[in-house]
Amino acid sequence: MEELLLLSKAMSDLNRLKIVTLIQREQKLCVCEISDTLGLSQPLVSRHLKQLKEAKVVESRKEGKWMIYAIYAEPSALLERYLQELRADEKGLAALTVCATRR
Repeated sequence: MEELLLLSKAMSDLNRLKIVTLIQREQKLCVCEISDTLGLSQPLVSRHLKQLKEAKVVESRKEGKWMIYAIYAEPSALLERYLQELRADEKGLAALTVCATRR
């Protein structure tokens, strides 16, 4: 029941859904790419990513000085259902704004 509650809270915000959809589409992103692509402030994106990470929707790893986010490697069956639904909306997101200093 706890997993359902955490995941439901994490996926109850439109910006978080867009972040998850974007990460799913691009496979791995840094905060600045998410922020620039979706037109959201970096602190707001970081707060959303923290909540998504706590709910085991995304995971992060350090690449040099960058924190890179990806969809959780072993998603629960419930998360997988969410991800399947979000795949239909991937094309509706803006084109990726690549972080020039990271590439």
